[in-house]
Amino acid sequence: MANLHPEPNPISLIPFAGLLLTIAMAPLILPVQWHKHYPKVCACFAAITVSYYVLALHSGSRLLHAGFEYVSFIIVVGAFFVTAGGIHLQVRGRGTPAANTAFLFGGALLGNLLGTVGASMLLIRPWIALNRNRFANFHTAFFIFVVSNIGGVLLPIGPPLLLGYVKGVPFWWVVQRCWRPWALTLGAVLIIFYVCDRLNYRGADAKITTEKWRCVGGANFLAMMAMLACLILAPAGWREFFIAVIASVAYRLTASEIRQRNEFSFAPLKEIAWIFLGIFGTMIPVLDYMEKHAGDLGVRSDLHFYWATGALSAVLDNAPAYLTFLAGAMGLHGWSIDDPQHLSEFMARHDHSLIAISLGATCFGALTYIGNGPNLLVKAIVEHAGEKAPGFFGYLFKFALPVLAPVFVLISILFFWK
Repeated sequence: MANLHPEPNPISLIPFAGLLLTIAMAPLILPVQWHKHYPKVCACFAAITVSYYVLALHSGSRLLHAGFEYVSFIIVVGAFFVTAGGIHLQVRGRGTPAANTAFLFGGALLGNLLGTVGASMLLIRPWIALNRNRFANFHTAFFIFVVSNIGGVLLPIGPPLLLGYVKGVPFWWVVQRCWRPWALTLGAVLIIFYVCDRLNYRGADAKITTEKWRCVGGANFLAMMAMLACLILAPAGWREFFIAVIASVAYRLTASEIRQRNEFSFAPLKEIAWIFLGIFGTMIPVLDYMEKHAGDLGVRSDLHFYWATGALSAVLDNAPAYLTFLAGAMGLHGWSIDDPQHLSEFMARHDHSLIAISLGATCFGALTYIGNGPNLLVKAIVEHAGEKAPGFFGYLFKFALPVLAPVFVLISILFFWK
């Protein structure tokens, strides 16, 4: 089968690895310098790859294709982020274990509708308020598990699944194929949370009060439903235009006081935009190389793809991990990730591999703070509110591995073990 893309030199993969390592380590080691200079860092890494494709491979069309996908991705993520920032949920009182579990379940559903970034930013402050008198490290950890990661499995509203949708995976494909393992993963994590919260609740001494909910800016939910309809029904190009227009109108019509209550800022969106500029730029040779040399990695079975995608998602970032292993899985059969017909053929014949890749990318991002974009944002908001958030290694060894690893093993045995 003919290759659509040029053969990149393996050396051209270095900028991608360097960028991901920088994204993973710089915020922890040099946080001040990183937040000051990350746009330059991401742009420089991308410029290296772009220059290589223009000057050495003479493949400008490949860059244009990746550029369109980047613009589409940022418009969709940004639109849902901005619109969600115009909704303020206010909670008074104190959450019981049952109420908290229901809250997280609702957050998982909302994460699929708004994207994990939008849902995390919308719900983290009500989550803190609901548990104000007994907020503990595990409340932060489980919020990240459920709302910021597992909540993004079913619909391609945000990374990483939005990248698959941009490539041509049908909008409803994931929910139709992944809802069973998603439901089991979510159910197992919520049961563990309920037990932990029940133990914490017994030691609380404050009087229980009835939760009082208030939603301001609820009209923005209608705007997000309209954007969701455009994402599903409108063709590429037009969908981005309509979504941008709807988000702009919603932003203009939303009272500024609502965003002030949410402490809304464009800073997280700016960071996502620059980071993914670097990722989309440096990932081009990685995808091209994986299509041609996937068999050399030894990752062939669905079980392999589940754990390999998950492992890379946990230690680096789940969006590039998703695309890298999707390209690799298709490359095993001589197909290109950028050919819609190849992608359709792959989904028809090897749908379990894409299920494994989708679940590994979305769920394993919860294993570390650096596995998914919202994780560190949630940690920062919790600490800014004066509440408890576990440190990097405390999060990993005290919460993520003990809770999530057994659940992932169970999913492996039930759905991918052959």
